[in-house]
Amino acid sequence: MIRGAEREQAILAATYALLGEIGYAAITMDAVAARAQASKATIYRRWPGKPALVKAAMDAHDAEYVAEIPDTGTVRDDLIAALVALTAQVDEHYVTMMTGLMHAMRVDAELAAALREHVADEDLGPFRTVVERAVARGELPEGTATELAHQVSEGQIMRRMFLGAPLDRAFLTDLVDELLLPILTRTFPKEER
Repeated sequence: MIRGAEREQAILAATYALLGEIGYAAITMDAVAARAQASKATIYRRWPGKPALVKAAMDAHDAEYVAEIPDTGTVRDDLIAALVALTAQVDEHYVTMMTGLMHAMRVDAELAAALREHVADEDLGPFRTVVERAVARGELPEGTATELAHQVSEGQIMRRMFLGAPLDRAFLTDLVDELLLPILTRTFPKEER
C-alpha cells in the first residue's frame, strides 16, 4: 500500500493523465481515485476541489520537467534542449488537455484563477533554471529577467500548434537564436539601412 508522498504523486499523475485522455470536463474525483487507487476522502483532504487538484497536477508535472533539463554547458544549448523536451510532450493528449482547460476556464472562475496562477509561476518554466546556470557560468549578467523569454516561447509554440506546423528542431533553434537569446541578452541585431 502506498502512502504519503507516493500517494500524492499517484493522485497527481492520475489527474494529469486523465486531463490528456478525457479532458477537464469529463474528469471526476471518482475517476481520479480509481486511477490512483486512492479514496475520494484522501483526495479531498489534500485538495478542496477539481480546480485545485488540476493545478497541483500541472505544477507537479512542470516541476518534474524543469528538474530534468540537461546542463549542456551553454545557455543556447540549454534553451534548445529545454524546448526540445517541452515540445516532445506536445501530442494529441496534450492538445486534448489544453483545449479542454481553455474551454473550461471560460465557465469556471475558480479553475481560471488556478490556471492563471500556474502559468504565471516562473519557477515552473525552464527559463529560470537555464538562466541561473548561465549566470553561474558568466554567460549572462546577474538579474537577467526570464519572464519575457517565457512568454515569447509559449506564444510561439502555441501559435505553431494551432497552425498545425511542426515543432521541430529547426523551429526551436530559430526561436532560440532569433528571439530568446536576444531577449535574454538584450542584444538585438541592428538592421543595415
